[in-house]
Amino acid sequence: MTDLFHAADRADHHAARLLLPHLAADGAISRRLINDIMVTAFGGFDADGRWTQRTSFEVLEHALALHLRSNGQGLNSFAQVSALVALSERLPTQTVRSEEQLDWQQFSTPVDIAAVAVLLADVQPDDVILEPSAGNGLLVAQIGPHKALHLNELDPLRRGRLHHVFPEATISGEDGATINSTLAAAERPSLILMNPPFSRSLGRGADDYAAVRHLQAALRRLQAGGRLVAIMPDWFGPSARMRDQYETVLRNVTVQTSVRLEKCYLKHGTSIAIRLFVIDKVPGKAPPSVIQRSSVTELLDALRVPERSRARRDEPVPTPKRSGGISLFRAVKSSRPEPRTFHAPVRNDVLPVEYEKLATPAPLLEQTGVYLPYRPSRISFATAGEHPTALVESVAMGSIPAPVPDYVPSLPERTVAERLLSASQLETVVYAGHAWAQTIPGRFKPNKEGVGLTLAEDGEAYRKGFFLGDGTGAGKGRQIAACILDNWLQGRRRNIWVTKNAPLLEDARRDWTALGGLSGDIQPISNWKIDEPIGLEQGVLLVTYPTLRSMRGDHSRLKQIVDWAGADFQGVLAFDEAHEMGGVAGGEGALGAKEGSQQGICGVLLQNQLPGARVLYASATGASDVNNLAYAVRLGLWGPETAFADREQFISGIRKGGIAAMELVARDLKATGLYMARALSFAGVEYEILRHELTPAQIEIYDTYADAWSIIHQNMERALELTGVVDGLENATLNSGAKASARSRFESTKQRFFGQVLLSMKLPTVIAAVRQHLANGQSVVLQLVTTAESILDRRLDALSPDERAELEIDLSPREYVIDYLERAFPTRQMRVFTDDTGTQRSVPMEDEAGNPVYNPEAEAARSRLIEDLCALPPITSALDGLLEQFGHDTVAEVTGRTKRLVSTADGRQKLETRSTRTSQAEAAAFMQGRKRILIFSDAGGTGRSYHASRDVPNQEQRVHLLLEPGWRADRAIQGLGRTHRTHQASTPLFRPVTTDCKGELRFTSTIARRLDSLGALTRGQRQTGGQNLFDPADNLESEYACAALVTWFHLLVGGKLTSVSHGEFERRTGLELCDKDGVMKDELPPIQRWLNRILALPIALQNKIFDEFLSLVETRVSAARDAGRLDVGVETILVDTATLVDDTLLRTDPVSGATSHLLTIEIAHRRTPVALDRILHIADSDATAEFLINGKSGMVALQTRARALMEEKEGTPIPRFELMRPTRREYMREQELFESAWTTIDRDAFCRKWLEEAEVAANKVDTETIRLATGLLLPIWSALPSDHLVVNRIADKAGNSWLGRLVFDEHVVQLFTRLSIDRAENMPPTDIVKSASSGRSVDLTRPFPMTIKRSLVNGSQRIELVGAPSQQLAWLKSLGCFTEVIQYRTRVFLPMATAGDTLDRILRAAA
Repeated sequence: MTDLFHAADRADHHAARLLLPHLAADGAISRRLINDIMVTAFGGFDADGRWTQRTSFEVLEHALALHLRSNGQGLNSFAQVSALVALSERLPTQTVRSEEQLDWQQFSTPVDIAAVAVLLADVQPDDVILEPSAGNGLLVAQIGPHKALHLNELDPLRRGRLHHVFPEATISGEDGATINSTLAAAERPSLILMNPPFSRSLGRGADDYAAVRHLQAALRRLQAGGRLVAIMPDWFGPSARMRDQYETVLRNVTVQTSVRLEKCYLKHGTSIAIRLFVIDKVPGKAPPSVIQRSSVTELLDALRVPERSRARRDEPVPTPKRSGGISLFRAVKSSRPEPRTFHAPVRNDVLPVEYEKLATPAPLLEQTGVYLPYRPSRISFATAGEHPTALVESVAMGSIPAPVPDYVPSLPERTVAERLLSASQLETVVYAGHAWAQTIPGRFKPNKEGVGLTLAEDGEAYRKGFFLGDGTGAGKGRQIAACILDNWLQGRRRNIWVTKNAPLLEDARRDWTALGGLSGDIQPISNWKIDEPIGLEQGVLLVTYPTLRSMRGDHSRLKQIVDWAGADFQGVLAFDEAHEMGGVAGGEGALGAKEGSQQGICGVLLQNQLPGARVLYASATGASDVNNLAYAVRLGLWGPETAFADREQFISGIRKGGIAAMELVARDLKATGLYMARALSFAGVEYEILRHELTPAQIEIYDTYADAWSIIHQNMERALELTGVVDGLENATLNSGAKASARSRFESTKQRFFGQVLLSMKLPTVIAAVRQHLANGQSVVLQLVTTAESILDRRLDALSPDERAELEIDLSPREYVIDYLERAFPTRQMRVFTDDTGTQRSVPMEDEAGNPVYNPEAEAARSRLIEDLCALPPITSALDGLLEQFGHDTVAEVTGRTKRLVSTADGRQKLETRSTRTSQAEAAAFMQGRKRILIFSDAGGTGRSYHASRDVPNQEQRVHLLLEPGWRADRAIQGLGRTHRTHQASTPLFRPVTTDCKGELRFTSTIARRLDSLGALTRGQRQTGGQNLFDPADNLESEYACAALVTWFHLLVGGKLTSVSHGEFERRTGLELCDKDGVMKDELPPIQRWLNRILALPIALQNKIFDEFLSLVETRVSAARDAGRLDVGVETILVDTATLVDDTLLRTDPVSGATSHLLTIEIAHRRTPVALDRILHIADSDATAEFLINGKSGMVALQTRARALMEEKEGTPIPRFELMRPTRREYMREQELFESAWTTIDRDAFCRKWLEEAEVAANKVDTETIRLATGLLLPIWSALPSDHLVVNRIADKAGNSWLGRLVFDEHVVQLFTRLSIDRAENMPPTDIVKSASSGRSVDLTRPFPMTIKRSLVNGSQRIELVGAPSQQLAWLKSLGCFTEVIQYRTRVFLPMATAGDTLDRILRAAA
């Protein structure tokens, strides 16, 4: 073996000698040249096993070291480095790595960086130099004259090469992390140059702190006053994560220079950044600022060589005195005992929580956007503290005070005195108890079929529930625990806590024990088998939603829980994450009606079986659709004494009212004391979109896959014909179920695929952003949806034992396609038959033996597709790509997947199993700072905290990258709440990640649509739903978008679009717009299907289509806005003064005392003109701007080009201009502008006229009178007009504000009539006439019972007075009425022109 070793060494050296002339010349050193030299030196090719590609790179480094040492003079100035940069650029890139290189972390120093390090070292003739990890000697090859050189290198082959390059040097083979001990006999160095391994240590293997251990050992070895120049990993710096290690290692030394270099290792096959430190072993001074450059060339001008300190020998260490310890053979002198401190036991009595009731609601605080700072509106606690993080409430909710409560909770004294619960959290306990003291009107029995309750005289009274809608991170778990504790201390020792998953047990116990409970009080139901009684005498039973629906034979968890609780159960039944029951009512899905979810049904049944339970719903995202509120059966939203007879009527009524009506649900629940919804203040939270511009190469890959999907779609349609699912000749469907299933699987797979493709393509930008944030001392949290575990399971199931032993699995998004083709592509042959109605249908065919029959052509088509797909460019799976990029040792994965593939050091794959405890450990590692990157999915996110908590070591700011919003709005927003929570050291930075692919709007559109209703239902105001992360304009499923799509289809078929032809569109998307006769179909594809198909088109084509489509949407939205029909939800009307003229009480709630009012308010507001500076800035920055004056009115305007509209019939663009006036803006079509009186004017004259108009407008006050229905509106919902549902907030400068629905004059009388309020006569006569003119009859009681109504006579409208006695006709005519005999009946009318005055005279005369 020794002979073989020396033979290889000789061949290495011979090859390096052959390379030297080429290095001395100016030509490029190519791979071919190196290969030829290796063949000559080793006597054969690498294919013969004589040498490897990695060996050739080692030889190149050896030759470089010999070449650099041949100079012998060393370096004198930074000007000499330029030649070495040029030398480095002549070298080939090292593209091959060996197992040994990875194991030993053999990444040699580039020659240009080595030159910089040597110059900064400032080598002196009397220096004793040490290189602890010498490698091939490149770092020290350029040193000048010195006294002695000691090179340490573990690899024996490299040590052999070092002997050739440095024959005079001392060479050793010790572990660089232990040199202070292993080289103790050698002379201490005065200068150390080092490039240690970054992430592996001898004996430890993978080691995050390997470089730090080597640096620490080297500093200990260095002489006092000596210098050390070190190349270190990019993460080694005074960041929050490394501060402790950084300061510990560099204590009592001085960092003279600190450099950060990017992309300096490209020739060595890696793009990592490094740091270069110059450290003198002298007492510490202030550290210098970091010099950051992207190349060595840029760095040279910024460097200076620090002056060397004088090295000195270390003081001899005195011999330590032995044994100051205790001996058995020596007397021990006893010290005098100190007095022990006595601690009195801390008093913690259970006391009532005292608070002051506020008869007048607490004043509102200053509004910010659509939020108000939160304060308890009706109670004030004497000793409770503020919430650790500021809370806010939507304007809509904050404007409605809660009722004055009567309930007084009892809690341990310390809970209040030591502020374990904030005032806001104590308020929840008070109002929950207040709600639980009430019952729903009526007595009920559980419906034997279904999940409803049936009215029954002999039924039970059902206790009302309470809904805690606090935002994610506001401490709902702590409040649930407090409500349970309050009841526990009153003797109700059995309680039920339902939560999302089993790992949240620890979170529940944490909240419970924080308030003084014992961990053992909370027991999971999994401790008992499903068929045995629960043996828990007293305690809190923790149940998960999936467990709630589980059954085995005749036994069910639901019955087991009900049996344990007992029929007289009075404890708390808390539904944490209550939205998990959202699907209880089912509803309409994409493929028709959906049945209710089983866990939702079981949750409602549990409530129905325990009428006395104190039900507590807790969810930050209670419902993204009003239909999903069906689980909240204890809130009394429907049933006796409400405006809705049952749940169906409630859902129907609120839906007709739109999102504005949904906003009222939350407000009215708060007004009755059944609901609270606070959110963490987003003050200080930063939002920044991370946008990835697709590269031409990425666009090419995307387009390639788009073409592949088009081919798959065509093949699928062809396969449906081949297999007999559809009849191609008659264009008839023979098996609708099979067809719908095939298309549904195809579309869902395609959607997931392109979502993953876009996600993978974002990775370069995401990775760069993560690195930058880490370098900035921030911790990064990445949120995604897909983990691909289901595909991994199927791939593993298909492997043989031998294949499992040598895993090689690619989990790229391409697997989705192949998995679809293998599992779901239609190949099963169908047998056609005629059913009882004579209709041809088909069913799967079987042979005589009962085996399935497959269509060979469809199978051949599938095989060809798979073959072609496997040849397409690979795409990295996002999750695994991130883990591979940053390493499993530095990334905490909390995704809920039970297994994952891990790449080992030798490049092989290993299957790693994961449990729930693994996720807990990963999350803990992140919170403790051992890992600074965390990736989580929905399965790993619920209920968990990843924020910069003040209670954990890692308090770095969190940067939350939303990689995938997913399909559920509530899940997306809850995910964001994982990093923004109570008691945090810093607020997070939220960064949704997107691309410039227009088709990606498909994903944000789904979220935006649901956020509209989510914010309305859970915060009482829709603008709060998305926390400003998503633009409402992203909602591509609005009524305006749907109407615009129909127009787009007509223009497409008419050949009037430039983006795509009709034939090309149908071929690529498979959407059929016309029947066989060429006439457009009555039922055109819905917008969701169109969006899905657009996603699979090439990038350029989808962008063109979206530009046309969005122009049509803008046209319709603009028209709706101009007409005042655009539904904008809660609108704030800011006025100068608002005077309350009249307040009519409409209704008083008999239970809560909450009232409904009709307010008459006189508002006055000044106009706010645009400042001249602002308008001139716009003019200067817009090349299309022109100054105009109107020849008729003399008014001025700034003209700019506006987005063009699109003509709906021809599809031609309609140019538009925007005219900006001092107090408003107008839009005019180009043709209209040319025909108007507007002409151009010079700038100076424009400025003078603008200032004049602005001054006049600023001094003008507009006054009007409005009526506002406010207060508790849900009970009087059916009485309010149904044709105007906008919710407005009136706010004046004095701080007064009112929130409610505007009621116009013509609606007022009918409102009073419906509510049986005798106020019609007191209404102004003009209002009565307006009401009648709008078609709403008005009943009056004086001077006699009569009705004022609108009647059609002789083709024209009249105001008729019905019910006048015959003896009063003359009197009425004397006051201005007139009569007419029609069909032998005398009818009385009010003159249309003077109807108001005439009616006024009649009412005055009767007064």
